[in-house]
Amino acid sequence: MSFGLRFVNDSNVVTLDSEFARLAVAASGTYSPNAENGLTSIVTFPAAITTQEPPLIFARPNTSASGQAVIASVIIYGSPGNWTGFQIRTRSTQFLQPNGRWFAGVFKSTPVAKFGMRLFNAQTGLIFDSGVPCAQFTRSFQNWTYEFNQQLTIGSTNFYSVPFDFPENEYIMINSFSMNMVAANTPGRVLSCMWDFSARKLYALTTGSSNPFAFYLPALFAKMQA
Repeated sequence: MSFGLRFVNDSNVVTLDSEFARLAVAASGTYSPNAENGLTSIVTFPAAITTQEPPLIFARPNTSASGQAVIASVIIYGSPGNWTGFQIRTRSTQFLQPNGRWFAGVFKSTPVAKFGMRLFNAQTGLIFDSGVPCAQFTRSFQNWTYEFNQQLTIGSTNFYSVPFDFPENEYIMINSFSMNMVAANTPGRVLSCMWDFSARKLYALTTGSSNPFAFYLPALFAKMQA
């Protein structure tokens, strides 16, 4: 940046720059089972999100002393300029129902503050408003360990894990789990993730009739900031 405004924190990390938008929280709330006999949660945003690209959806299942929470069958509803909500499903009745918290992040701000500061880029686009909460990426995992395989009538499920302590304020980005992975056939490998609180492990699951063992999908986490 040759001119403009930049904030750097005590760790010498750039936290605000007039050329780049921060990840802003467009909406947040809780999700709970409301469809498919308690297996699925469908969330409608308070107002449509008007970005061309889908919002980044982050979810955090409620902590449970027993049982495993699954995020599967992720669907983001809407179209460019009119994103209206999303869906989370559990894997089956053997797992916890879908209950938790969520937020939707976009690299765009909205003019909401009645006082404070607003920052625009060179194209006059609003990239920061002091009244809009921001989100910060906290960590990512890609060093999955293959654990076991479960045979199903539709194919098989591979289970991959990483150790995780499940901080209450960290949410996983579920957009990655809304797309199938490439395999030797169509529709490929279906993705989901499982939070095993008692074992302190985060699992990634791939299901398909063609299901190779290689798996390198990163799991991204973020937290909301005031």
